[in-house]
Amino acid sequence: MREFTAAAVQVAPVPGPLTAASVAANTARAIELTRRCHAATAAELIVLPESVTTGFTPGIDTEQLWDLVSELPGPVLQPFADLAAELGSHLVLGTYERGPQRGVVYNAAVVLSPTGELLGVYRKTHPFGHERADGGGWTTPGEDILVVDTSLGRIGVIICFDGDYPELSRITALAGAEVICRPSALLRSADIWELTNRARAYDNHVYVIGSNATGIDPGGVIYFGNSMIVTPIAEVIALASSHECWVSARLDPDTAMRSLTPGSSVPQTFDHLADRNLALIRKNAERLLGEARTSFKLG
Repeated sequence: MREFTAAAVQVAPVPGPLTAASVAANTARAIELTRRCHAATAAELIVLPESVTTGFTPGIDTEQLWDLVSELPGPVLQPFADLAAELGSHLVLGTYERGPQRGVVYNAAVVLSPTGELLGVYRKTHPFGHERADGGGWTTPGEDILVVDTSLGRIGVIICFDGDYPELSRITALAGAEVICRPSALLRSADIWELTNRARAYDNHVYVIGSNATGIDPGGVIYFGNSMIVTPIAEVIALASSHECWVSARLDPDTAMRSLTPGSSVPQTFDHLADRNLALIRKNAERLLGEARTSFKLG
């Protein structure tokens, strides 16, 4: 990884019924804010929210949603590919993806190169409860991680609720990710958002760039923004408020883990990845891979 400036842009979806016109309007607004962010920051990596082309809760069934989105690459993604090439920057953004059969939709996020090339597609592996098609929702879970090599470093991707699952970020880090991008439309609290971003960064000693939606989506759900950039020692070095905006920060691999805590004169001497007790993990592999549930009653 080399030193570079990264940014997170938070966008409010067009409220009201989801239509082809609102997808176009969402795309135009995201592009406008990304251009403005780049002009102000010269960021070489810009992260946009989850499902930025539609808003998270579509308010329509999976077949209607399938009709409004496209394969990746495809028409829904092309304006962003053109934007990445225009700006000469890497873009990470979330969009629903048309699956192989009508009604199969993935909650996806992509990494685009500074020439507009599609470097990789990640499909959300942990859809939020009511989002899953097999639970009455609209998306089908993915099964694979994503880490791509770029001129900036190795970039991994997770999406929103994925950040609640430490195993996913750990596997992504073990696959080589130095930066994990987290496009999101988080529905819970700002405390949970900050907690999970900082924990996943600290667990794995990676930078985490969380871009969260703001505004109201077609399903009437309200989002709080608070996009942030977190260092490998869990320091929040950029934090947005709740309106449409962006934040940016300089990511420097040479200073990322220089001190034990931000501002401390005590050097960082431990490594959560290298110091794992592999014998313990192997001994409990069956338990880790087994079915489980909380012992507490759910609401």
